[in-house]
Amino acid sequence: MNERPARSGLEPLARVEPSTRTSRPQIVRSAVRLNIRGRSVRLRGLRLPPKGIWRWLAILGPGLIASSAGNDAGGIATYSSTGAQYGYELIWVMLLITVSLSVVQEMCARLGAVTGRGLLDLIRERFGVNWAVFAVGVILIANGGLIVSEFVGIGAATELLGVSKLFTVPTAAALIFYLVVFGNYWRVEKIFLLMTLVFFAYPVAAFMAHPHWGEVARGAFVPKLHRDPNYIFLLVGLIGTTITPYMQLFQQSSVVERGGDRVRYGPERVDVYSGAIFSNLMSIFIIIATAATLHAIGKNNINTAADAARALEPVAGHFAGVIFAVGLVGASLLAAAVLPLATSYAVSEAFGFSKGVGLDFRRAPLFFTLFTGLIIFGAAAALIPNLPVIKLLVWIQVLNGVLLPIFLVFILLLINDQRLTKELKNTRLYNILGWATFAVITLAVAIMLLMQFLGLWGVKLFGS
Repeated sequence: MNERPARSGLEPLARVEPSTRTSRPQIVRSAVRLNIRGRSVRLRGLRLPPKGIWRWLAILGPGLIASSAGNDAGGIATYSSTGAQYGYELIWVMLLITVSLSVVQEMCARLGAVTGRGLLDLIRERFGVNWAVFAVGVILIANGGLIVSEFVGIGAATELLGVSKLFTVPTAAALIFYLVVFGNYWRVEKIFLLMTLVFFAYPVAAFMAHPHWGEVARGAFVPKLHRDPNYIFLLVGLIGTTITPYMQLFQQSSVVERGGDRVRYGPERVDVYSGAIFSNLMSIFIIIATAATLHAIGKNNINTAADAARALEPVAGHFAGVIFAVGLVGASLLAAAVLPLATSYAVSEAFGFSKGVGLDFRRAPLFFTLFTGLIIFGAAAALIPNLPVIKLLVWIQVLNGVLLPIFLVFILLLINDQRLTKELKNTRLYNILGWATFAVITLAVAIMLLMQFLGLWGVKLFGS
């Protein structure tokens, strides 16, 4: 059975016996399916742990996937718009966000490792059902828009290749459904990791565009602020697309799915940090490439996927559209798979239903029904004609930035609950970085909302 026994409070944590975990891989001669703490695990011929470079490749998993998924269609649109409008001036923000992203994702990975539970599961037990339902509502709003944006990105990219979205969007939806429903977690994870390779096109384009590296360094280490509402709007968009709420949900649930624990937590931390650094390096290169090609010639507004593709012209020439389309399809497919999974995990956790890609429709009906429904919804909405692609993508990232502080509060309160995390609770440094991240993001969101509201009445918050 996959149903967990009824719980009250946090008592189950105290009753977990160390013997439920093995200290080293055991030799298993044939395939065996075990049920460990409500999770179905399949062991096949495990003999020796991987060594050398294979060990580190095996470590890279949820952290790299969750962080790299932030470089999706919406992320590329936001970073490209930032580079086109403000050149290199917001790179310093990306450096600070990298630190914040690492801290937030690591806290979620640690929560998953020490409790064996997902974020919404813990919110329900620690704060009650009402707060869990509220958190689910926030996730459905944020992720519903993001899922649509991923399929919009797939459609826009394939139309650059001359293929109608009426064919490619339904095909992509069917492919994602097949990979998750008829595969297993490990197979799906490897496919996701392969998809992250598409982001290496941007560093090449950034170098071949011959940017002014002195200006790049100035933009990275000398903060420059603007008073116009669009600057704050894009700032919140950068935060929302880089530290997206669904990334925290996916990070924690994936660590649980992998069977991470407090004894062998070190590799999970490496996974998180490497994922955050890799993802944001790619993001910075997107900004540099766009600034060096579009901002440098006065092209400050990006309205279509074809406009964004011009950032790759230094490396691809007339084939820039093709290279950009391939990269955008890979990035969007990655996020279009991660998003419905994260959302399905969240809702299933909130109401105590079985969940996990290692199960099936019979054992996890709500999980797979939600996953299927979200894919259908996203694909169907993306087929609406004449959608303003770039504006839609950026607005959705801003919405995620507005909703992010809600989840940061939950994460910080949970990670500092010693009944849950014991010796792995936050250190003073992590608390300073975590609460500072919350305060700065909340302040930026408040200023943006106030400026947008006053703008409706023709009032400028900071004057001319």
